[in-house]
Amino acid sequence: MINKVEICGVNTSKLPILSNEEKKELLEKIKNGDTEAREKFIQGNLRLVLSVVQRFSGRNESADDLFQIGCIGLIKSIDNFDISLNVQFSTYAVPMIIGEIRRYLRDNNIVRVSRSVRDLAYKTIQVRERLTKETGKEPGIEEIAKELETTPEDIAFSLDAIQDPVSLQEPVYNDGADSIYIMDQVKDVKNTDELWAENITILEAMKKLSDKEKLIVNKRFFDGRTQMEVAEEIGISQAQVSRLEKSAIERIKRIWK
Repeated sequence: MINKVEICGVNTSKLPILSNEEKKELLEKIKNGDTEAREKFIQGNLRLVLSVVQRFSGRNESADDLFQIGCIGLIKSIDNFDISLNVQFSTYAVPMIIGEIRRYLRDNNIVRVSRSVRDLAYKTIQVRERLTKETGKEPGIEEIAKELETTPEDIAFSLDAIQDPVSLQEPVYNDGADSIYIMDQVKDVKNTDELWAENITILEAMKKLSDKEKLIVNKRFFDGRTQMEVAEEIGISQAQVSRLEKSAIERIKRIWK
C-alpha cells in the first residue's frame, strides 16, 4: 500500500528533487512572501513526507491519509522554520512531520475507558478521601479494595485507566538554566523516530567534541541510556549531563552546517 507509485493523486516517482542551493534560495524567497516559491518548495519536499510515511507502514492506516497529514506537518515546518538557524530544513521538518502523524493516529485511535471502570476509579478516590479524613492518614490499596469489596488489582487498573496522557516534552525539573524533560528519563532502546538521522556523518562531527561530551553522546544516543543512568555512571549530576548533552548537540549541528 505504501509503496504504490501514486498517493493522493501524486505520482511519487516524478516528485522533484531540490539541491541545497535551490532550497536556500527558495527559503529566502518564501521569507519575503513569494507564494510561488513556497509552492515549489512544498513540491520539492514531498519525498521527505513520503519517507516519513513509510515508517508507519506497519499500521492499518490509509497511506493517502497519512501522506496528507504529513503534508500538513511539512507546511507547518515551512511556516515556522527560521533560516537564520544553522540547521538543515530536513533536520527541523522530519520531527514536525512525525509529530503531526502521531497526533493524527492518537486522536483517531482513542482508547475508551468503560463506564464501570471509570465508576470504580471515582469511587476509589471518594473512599480514599473519606478514609484519609477519618484516620488522618492515606489508606493502602488493600484497605480501599476491602471497603469497595473488590480486588487491589481492579483498583489499580481503574485508577491507571483514567490518567491523562503525559507529554514526553513535559518538564520534570528546572534549575533556571536547564530543564529536564520526561523523555530524558525514558530509555528508548530502538530510538526509532531518530533513525532518520543515520545518514548524517555524526561520527565525523563527534571527533570535535570533548572526551566527556563524546562519552555522554555515546551513552545517551548509541547505548540508549537515560540521563539519570549516565549521571550515576560518570559521577556528575543529571542537570550537568543535560547541559553537556545540549552543548554537544549544538556543536554537532554547527559542524554539520
